Amino acid sequence: MSKESKETKAKAKAAASTPASSSTATPSTSTAPSTSSSDVARAVEHFRIASQVVLALSLAVLVWGVAGDVVVAFEVGLGIGFLALLVLASTFVPLAGPRLAYLHPASFFLATWHELDREARAERDREARGDRYDYRPLIALSVGAVCLAVMEYFGHTVHFVALAEEWDPALRTSPYFELMGFAWWSAFRVLGYFVVPAMVAVFVFKERLVDHGLETKGFLDHAWIYVISYVVVLVAVILVSRNDAHFQTYYPFYGYASRSWADFWMWEVLYAAQFFSLEFFFRGFWLRSMKSSMGSYAIFAMVVPYCMIHFGKPFLETMAAIVAGTVLGTLSMKTRSIWSGFLIHVSVAISMDMAALLATDGLPTQSWP
Repeated sequence: MSKESKETKAKAKAAASTPASSSTATPSTSTAPSTSSSDVARAVEHFRIASQVVLALSLAVLVWGVAGDVVVAFEVGLGIGFLALLVLASTFVPLAGPRLAYLHPASFFLATWHELDREARAERDREARGDRYDYRPLIALSVGAVCLAVMEYFGHTVHFVALAEEWDPALRTSPYFELMGFAWWSAFRVLGYFVVPAMVAVFVFKERLVDHGLETKGFLDHAWIYVISYVVVLVAVILVSRNDAHFQTYYPFYGYASRSWADFWMWEVLYAAQFFSLEFFFRGFWLRSMKSSMGSYAIFAMVVPYCMIHFGKPFLETMAAIVAGTVLGTLSMKTRSIWSGFLIHVSVAISMDMAALLATDGLPTQSWP
């Protein structure tokens, strides 16, 4: 009896161990097919993305061919090309590693927007518990609207010319009269885009200026994004400057930039000051002030007036500003800094001016006029 009981228990134990071992083997044997399936899915996804890149580049070529203004077509194609670069980067993520994974649209755009939305929800929850109203968007948008209006009605070179004729008509004979007009234009941009908003941030909001996009800590960690963007743009600038006569006469805006290195760099300093102030206003002050209440939608709210300041320029260039505003706004929120956008703007502007001069009058040959 005892022997039969032991045999019965042994059979039951063997029967119980059989499914267990087979169930254990099942996952191990299914691992290979699962991985293979994942690889196939990834390859299909990469092929789909690559086809989107081809479509985007084809659209850029189409715009280039249809537009009557090749300079504008270049700017539009550049915006599309940058987006195509982001998408193309994701195709080679398995080969290139986390650097290019950072540029994947899902990481560059969606992850950044989701993070902003999470921060905004947390901020709104804190405000609800404290029964506090966030007045920063109201003040920032109102002050910004006034600054934009003042710059539009008083801050262009034509306004300086009109005032100069009343103050001292002899100024027109100055060899630097045109540069004075650009100095007027740049000064109003620095005042409206930087000085006034900075004063609001520090004295009204009681916030640190570095928190409005001027943080330099960690900049080198994202500097490679700037390098990639600049290299891509530089190649396009060289190609256009060698083949398009309109581009060669359009840049630089200052007509005497080739007269001397003093003229060239004085103009570039004024140009750079305008770019810095613009980036601070749109991608620093406004986004910082609105993101707690609006989350990722602050980027798109910023894009509307950013597009509007391009009114009066060719239609395609104005449309390109929507793409550029979205990309640069997302970049500033992802890096918590405006420096990448500012450096991209300035380095491209200087490169375009130099390329245009090399194709026409040549670079300055003397230090002073």
